[in-house]
Amino acid sequence: MKRSKSLLIICLVIPILLISSCKKELVKKKPNILLICVDDLRPELKSFGAEHIISPNIDKLADKGVSFQRHYVNSPSCGPSRYTLLTGKYGASGNNALFLRSKKMSEGERVDPSMPEWFKNHGYTTTSVGKVSHHPGGRGGDNWNDSTIIEMPNGWDKHIMPIAEWEHPRGMMHGLANGEIRIKASEMDVLQAVDGDDSIYPDGVIANEALKQLKRLTTNDEKPFFLAVGFIKPHLPFGAPKAYLDKYKDVEFPDIDHSQKPIGKTTWHNSGEFKQYNSWDKDPNSDDQFADEIRRHYAACVSYADAQVGKVLAELKRTGADKNTIVVLWGDHGWHLGEHAIWGKHSLFEESLHAPMIIHDPRTKQKGFKTHAIVETLDIFPTLCELAGVEKPNFTKGVSLKNALEKKDVVGHIALAYNNYATTIRTTTHRLVLHKDGFVELYDHSTTESETKNIAHDYPEIVEELKQKLQAKLE
Repeated sequence: MKRSKSLLIICLVIPILLISSCKKELVKKKPNILLICVDDLRPELKSFGAEHIISPNIDKLADKGVSFQRHYVNSPSCGPSRYTLLTGKYGASGNNALFLRSKKMSEGERVDPSMPEWFKNHGYTTTSVGKVSHHPGGRGGDNWNDSTIIEMPNGWDKHIMPIAEWEHPRGMMHGLANGEIRIKASEMDVLQAVDGDDSIYPDGVIANEALKQLKRLTTNDEKPFFLAVGFIKPHLPFGAPKAYLDKYKDVEFPDIDHSQKPIGKTTWHNSGEFKQYNSWDKDPNSDDQFADEIRRHYAACVSYADAQVGKVLAELKRTGADKNTIVVLWGDHGWHLGEHAIWGKHSLFEESLHAPMIIHDPRTKQKGFKTHAIVETLDIFPTLCELAGVEKPNFTKGVSLKNALEKKDVVGHIALAYNNYATTIRTTTHRLVLHKDGFVELYDHSTTESETKNIAHDYPEIVEELKQKLQAKLE
């Protein structure tokens, strides 16, 4: 009799345990998301055709995923570009775009959820490390560490910015080696390379914190995670451990394309950001040796950032979570290195708006191919929703790129961008720039002149067609 009861209990308990186990497995099958943001990163990587750049870790990710060779950001500055990434909507053109959104929320205005909030509401643990929104760590105040001023309310379960010896997040943002912070920009060198390991500059510290968070999230894995990691370099000032600069000692750099300042009215911008640093009264537009030095230091910063990306991806693989994690690498905008005589961003030329993007979903069959479909940052939010099996919001302006991850012949769509002065759209062949005062620039990318010759006067029919497409894009 006792044996019969024992068998009965076993028969009842085992199915319950199996059901419980199956439920847990179903939860685990929901993919994690790792979003890696890199500041001021041009599509100047080996996987994007720049043979002189040393970027093995990002290239390895591209070899496993899909690299979007024609990805365009929606604004050529950090703040508004990150706004579009994190909200899936067009916004203000200033660096305070997300803080303006936060202010509306504090005043009781209804605001659509941000991307991390959306995923949190759908069962994800959300964490950010480093520069993901405009302020590293996502807080305001004089030193960007005021916990009462949140850049993205309701978005992150944890939003972390390690500061080490740089005193505060603002100090980290423009930090140079061994805790040097920017007090007066004109007294801070625009270039630097100091001997030491990766942690003597801020991104090494950010990478170390990202590894800690990955370990935490993969150890306590009852819920899927959305982890965003933001690296600062190659943002100004161009400082990285000397070992990365040494990599370029004997590397030949290509000539700078169309290096002359445009004639007439254009979207040209005199990038005060670069000029505010100490450049020893040298002008890269007239001093070829200094121009070469700048480009090498920028490249060193790219390789340094690439190494930090490599650490994060290696830790993801070590935990085993890589088999169930969608990885997105995203550059927040481009950067001029002498094109159009600009050393900076903020223009609406190609160099400011063209940025790298790579998506790797371990479940997809297509691996390591390049797509030339035109896409934009706005597309990331709905893409991640579809890939993760999360409900797609109806308020986002982008489109899912799931098809582009599975098919090589996807065409893409028009990409729109804006700054304080004008709005632009990029098609497969042309760029139209419409200034607020009505002035128009039209460039034909199928010609060698590209964005050096405004042909708007000669092709009014193309101008009118693209104006209509621009308006439709905004509606």
